[in-house]
Amino acid sequence: MSFFAPSTQPKVSPEALGLLGELATTICLFEPFRNPVTIDEIRSCLLKLLEVNTDFIRRVNRENTRLNENNYPKLWILTPTASKTILEGFGAKSDDENWSPGIYLLPEYFRAGLVVIHQLPKTLDTLWLRILGRDRVQQQAIDELEALPPDNQFRLNALLSLSSLRSNLEVSSELEVQDRELIMRLSPLLLEQLETATQQGIEQGMERATRMERTAVIENLLRLRFNSLDEELRGIIQPMSSLSPEEFLPLLLQLSREELLARFNSEN
Repeated sequence: MSFFAPSTQPKVSPEALGLLGELATTICLFEPFRNPVTIDEIRSCLLKLLEVNTDFIRRVNRENTRLNENNYPKLWILTPTASKTILEGFGAKSDDENWSPGIYLLPEYFRAGLVVIHQLPKTLDTLWLRILGRDRVQQQAIDELEALPPDNQFRLNALLSLSSLRSNLEVSSELEVQDRELIMRLSPLLLEQLETATQQGIEQGMERATRMERTAVIENLLRLRFNSLDEELRGIIQPMSSLSPEEFLPLLLQLSREELLARFNSEN
């Protein structure tokens, strides 16, 4: 489960993320599931939400401040599909006046909802969330992202932020096969964007942004290769980011952990 608090100065505006941006306009918890969520998994999510709420209450009591109902975090459970039995059992209902199809809200005071990704309409606003689906839904979403014009602002924001988003949403350091396939499929798009930014990055500010984007790509590819990112691997990210995408990508894909550490530690 990932905790999210909206920034007062976000790098990417909520509107640029479509439906995902709407979900993240308030303090919230995201719990993504690769497979259809089960009854016990939903119960476990609700328990975690209540634990977070308890922490909020303790903090408010310590600081002698007030906490109204709208200040409590919301829980969003992301699942590829959800059966009618599960939705009815938890009292989850759609709200067509305020939310897209595929969004089901639990009774009000639970402050929780299910995002059934495979029921979301195939629009630009839902593209981010459909990329987190699976099988054909995920593949179609990536095809749509790839087909957007290179100068499309949504495509630009998606490519610059998708790597970080995946890191925030992952609930385990051990990626499944489909998670690996997703990152590998997105990597060429991310690198293409980096190359474009490098060519256009004449000013110092753009060069700095390019370096940050490159660092994020390297970080996620290291996590993909080795299932986790410990202090030793973190230590080689900066020296590796001084290379061009054409230079660091083959090294990341071909060298072993020991070879990477030996090569880039010696450059520190």
